[in-house]
Amino acid sequence: MAWYLVEIRYVQEKVADVRPRHREWLAQHSAEGRVAVAGPLADGSGGLVLWQAEDEAALEELIGKDPYQLEGVVADRSVREYKPVLGAWVPQA
Repeated sequence: MAWYLVEIRYVQEKVADVRPRHREWLAQHSAEGRVAVAGPLADGSGGLVLWQAEDEAALEELIGKDPYQLEGVVADRSVREYKPVLGAWVPQA
């Protein structure tokens, strides 16, 4: 399993209508252990999600089903693999 940091920028006029479905979808993935942390940026321009997935292809399949993606809220998205080494939720070696 690998960790991925996904950052999106919003299409502002669409985000408010879709946000409840997006958060419900993320909550399900969080409960299943795939999302470590998620939330909007303080300036409201977009958001970040820290995902765990088998590989980037599996991640792309997951995030392709995000209501934000399906309903045109995502103006731009970046995906970067992340290597956590310290933190309360990082397993100790």
